[in-house]
Amino acid sequence: MGEMDGQTIQVLNASMIHDVENGYIGKVEFKLAEGKTAYEVALFSKKGKEWMYSLNFTAASGTEEEIVAIEQQLEEDDDLFDFLVNTALSRMEGDSSGDVEGE
Repeated sequence: MGEMDGQTIQVLNASMIHDVENGYIGKVEFKLAEGKTAYEVALFSKKGKEWMYSLNFTAASGTEEEIVAIEQQLEEDDDLFDFLVNTALSRMEGDSSGDVEGE
């Protein structure tokens, strides 16, 4: 289970697909255990090594300060980011013939 600023992250939903043409495309919906705002981090990697992401609110928007704070945590906390990537990878769908470690 991941943590952010000492708060447990509650994963609401996660998915990942992979195909040779598009690479890895995934998402993780989460919220802080003590919070009400849900976020979605969309993940993309061509070969499973370098990841790009986009952070959004899932349904109801929170404040700009909230999303900026989450964004900063994702930039600074490699363990947190790796937790989210690994959570999505654990829900892999589709063509899994490519090995993330071997590419």
